[in-house]
Amino acid sequence: MADKTILVVDDEKDLLDLIEYNLKKEGFKVLKAENGEEGIERAKEFHPDLVLMDIMMPKMDGMEAVEKMRKDDELKSIPIIFLTARSDEKTEVEGLNKGGDDYITKPISTTKLISRIKAVLRRFDETEEEVNRLEVHDLTIDKDRYIVQRGDEEFQLPRKEFELLYYLASRKGKVRDRQTLLNKVWGDNIYVVDRTVDVHVRKIREKLGDHYIETVKGVGYRFKE
Repeated sequence: MADKTILVVDDEKDLLDLIEYNLKKEGFKVLKAENGEEGIERAKEFHPDLVLMDIMMPKMDGMEAVEKMRKDDELKSIPIIFLTARSDEKTEVEGLNKGGDDYITKPISTTKLISRIKAVLRRFDETEEEVNRLEVHDLTIDKDRYIVQRGDEEFQLPRKEFELLYYLASRKGKVRDRQTLLNKVWGDNIYVVDRTVDVHVRKIREKLGDHYIETVKGVGYRFKE
């Protein structure tokens, strides 16, 4: 799960830092926000793999934030875990009804918290079907034939360009940093530099146009939503 990004939304800075430290030790990438409004903004910008959401926060509480995310086409499929000091059954039921995938009460050991996060991620990963034919925007990406089609045009990209395009397109809207792309497309045991990803993205853009893959400054790339 080293390529997974977790967005932690909580107004307790010490807790944010503690969770960030322990998640990074497990190989996760971590984003942070201190209220519901900021959490939604960060989710829209980076499309994390999971959101850890407090309830009692300023500006916008966690319940309202989750409700808004579940109504947003970009964000509605992201798994969300409530992490809150509210331990009453009524609030737990309300949180799950508003779209939470799990509900955890504070305090909880970091070991148990990470275990619950991994369980939710596994559940969502298992529901993702591996497809050999993607249809995104006006492109058809055919993994069986290693061909990209757009209307009557056919593009036969070199293998790594195709695999990079396929990987990003199959995770439409999700930001992936260069190291993750290197690991997933080139493999952990092959030594290539970050610049390799940039070169391949540039070549894809030269062939298909620059309106499919978006550069997220300081982070990496994503296939546009």
